[in-house]
Formats: sequence, structure tokens, C-alpha cells
Amino acid sequence: MSEDTPTKEPSSERREILIVEDEVELADMYAAYLEDEFAVTVAYSGEEAIETVDDEFDIVLLDRRMPVVSGTEVLAHIEEQKLDCRVAMVTAVNPDFDIIDLRIDDYLIKPVSYSDIRETVERLNKLEAYNSRMQKLTSKKLKRNVLELEKTRAELSESDEFEELTTEIETLETEVEAISDDLDTEQLQNQR
Repeated sequence: MSEDTPTKEPSSERREILIVEDEVELADMYAAYLEDEFAVTVAYSGEEAIETVDDEFDIVLLDRRMPVVSGTEVLAHIEEQKLDCRVAMVTAVNPDFDIIDLRIDDYLIKPVSYSDIRETVERLNKLEAYNSRMQKLTSKKLKRNVLELEKTRAELSESDEFEELTTEIETLETEVEAISDDLDTEQLQNQR
């Protein structure tokens, strides 16, 4: 994907979250945990999730064990449609080695608390921000490298565009490092 290809980057606008949970009380409780800060949609079955999920959603909180259409089948649909969203399984199913092959970003075991849901959503937002900035950083570094190979030092030092590119790279490196440090700190706290 090129730098000019639109990507969903976390912004100040309300992030779209799809909660897929067949236990109505739990689904509504998870929605209540998030509605103050996020645009939340609830699907009360796997079938409803498949009908609902699209590129508008940034994050999907997905129950794994549901009747008729399972969370794993919903996840397969998300992959088949190449939907650009983060997925966290929220389930009573203890993880096994089969999760290695699932395209998920997190795995929560029920029961989950308000803070579990909120922290997971925040972590997934940070992952998206990290990936988006890393993609831009890589693209800008490649451009810088090409220019450094093709232009003389004098040409580079006289170019306002090259100076701006260098500044953008430094800013992105700082942002990527800050997000990475934040994610590492969260991971250490969660291991305690």
C-alpha cells in the first residue's frame, strides 16, 4: 500500500466499534462501557455480524462461541472481505494453539470487566496508530534514501523539500517510539 493510499488512521473522530455477542445482557453491558467515547454497534449473533460488519468498523469485539455462526466464522468472513479492522476475541473459550492462526489482535477470557474492555480497545487504537505511522515513516525513509543516492550533498542541503522530508521523518520516528514505549509499558503492567 502506498503512502497515498487512504488508511484508517486513529483520529479525534469517534472510532467505530462492532460488538458481536449472543448473550444480550453482556453485549449491552460491553456497549455501555464504550458508548461514551466510541460509536458502538451491537450484533447479537454471528449471522447479524456478517450482515453488519464492513469497512466502517475500526474494532470488532468478537465472541468466539455462538450458535449457528461462530465467532471463528465471522472472523473468516472479515478476512475474506479484507476488512481493515482490529479484532479482539472476547470469549469463555480458553485459548489453545489454534489461536496462532487466527487473525486477531487480542484474546480476552470471560468474565471481563469494564477496565478489561476499555484497556483492550485503547490498546487496539494504539496498535492502529503505530502501524499507520510506521507505514508513513517507511515510505518517507525510502524517498529520503533514493534522494540521498541520486542527489549531491549540496543539492540536498539547498532543498527545502528535502529538509521538510527530514523533519517529517524525525517527527514520525518520535511518534512511533512513543507509541511503542507506551505499548511496551502496558504489556509489562498486564503481566503483573
